[in-house]
Amino acid sequence: MQVSEDSTNNVASLKNLKGFDSNHPPDPKLIDSCVHCGFCLSTCPSYRVIGKEMDSPRGRIYLMDAINEGEIALNTATVQHFDSCLGCLACVSTCPSGVQYDKLISATRHQVERNYPRTFSDKFIRQLIFALFPNPDILRILLIPLFVYQKLGLPKLVRATGLLNKISPRLAAMESILPEITIKSFQDNLPTIIPAQGKKRYRVGVILGCVQRLFFSPVNEATVRVLTANGCEVVIPKSQGCCAALPEHQGQTEQAQALARQMIDSFANTGVDYIIINAAGCGHTLKEYGHILADDPEYREKAQDFAAKVKDAQEFLGNVGLTAKLLPVTDKPVNLVYQDACHLLHGQKISVQPRQLLRQIPGVNLKEPLDAALCCGSAGVYNMLQPEVAEELGKQKVQNLLNTGAELIASANPGCSLQITKHLQLQGKNMTLMHPMELLDYSIRGVKLDL
Repeated sequence: MQVSEDSTNNVASLKNLKGFDSNHPPDPKLIDSCVHCGFCLSTCPSYRVIGKEMDSPRGRIYLMDAINEGEIALNTATVQHFDSCLGCLACVSTCPSGVQYDKLISATRHQVERNYPRTFSDKFIRQLIFALFPNPDILRILLIPLFVYQKLGLPKLVRATGLLNKISPRLAAMESILPEITIKSFQDNLPTIIPAQGKKRYRVGVILGCVQRLFFSPVNEATVRVLTANGCEVVIPKSQGCCAALPEHQGQTEQAQALARQMIDSFANTGVDYIIINAAGCGHTLKEYGHILADDPEYREKAQDFAAKVKDAQEFLGNVGLTAKLLPVTDKPVNLVYQDACHLLHGQKISVQPRQLLRQIPGVNLKEPLDAALCCGSAGVYNMLQPEVAEELGKQKVQNLLNTGAELIASANPGCSLQITKHLQLQGKNMTLMHPMELLDYSIRGVKLDL
């Protein structure tokens, strides 16, 4: 098969342009493992929406190979196809040949950021995202004007006029997923050490996340309560920062490595048995620290040891078992649909444990949606950088969730929760969405939901 016409046009001139450098380009051996069977096409969300071969995993692998061979170069025609990838890793789960597309697209994105000169507007938006989101202390300062913005009722006016969308669709996409900012967003109420209730079974560290700690602090609080109720002493180092998921997924090599080192140092000498994370995208990156710092002689072994201790909260509790008694969260049986976050399902291969835990809550009837493995379109910051594709995926995801007839949605990733909430509102649906750890917390404490 040949690469697309827009990617091969003017090949002679492209040969003089910059391609991949020698610092970990996509591995030719991994590229050659692709037999071009096309099984990935039906599960690739970007291919489903865009419908072009080069916007599928198979097509992008062709491009990687052609760039490696010097046949084409990194330019707008090729980079746009790498940018269209959500990094959801559904193709990795589907591929019968075991192609490690996750490693290929990761290497490619780091190459793109080093070797492709983006436009001013594209560079500005990306720098804004990477300056704010991986820095919760800076982001917390920005919450002040955003808090005022919401209290004055301006979001409704801005969205009704469509003015921001005309100025910048990407800024409009950022504004559209902005969650409600409350007083709790400015607070940091969790102590450094929280004792276990009853007999101590484990000493665990908890990572707070960036978006999670600011916009979803009740999820962190619920996670700590569930862990302590099940015999875990919880340690929360105050020096922890961002897990590096956002910069790593977008090829920001130096920033990702610096944040990974900081996270490793923050948990050094804490004596924890496991390190718990309740956000799917963060968990996948934390488990990849050994890869991220593979070239760092000082941190290589530390990174591998750290990654070996990382467990998703649901994975951990599913494996060690619950000891706390669970009570109904509603006065009558409730239909619940669990939304699989891509980096939990495809990245960490975790799907059974969340369902097992939710089924243990009395009165919960678990429903399964159509296309459960299809990305919702959030994909880290994808819905801000590629809003058109993300809109279509968000619409499909929410419709599939609604079609189950469920009255309650469980979602284990903040980005997914924001994306799904947005599209529920766009469809005029007032439906409760909670993190599975919040539901377990309600069940343990005997708190009832008002659905």
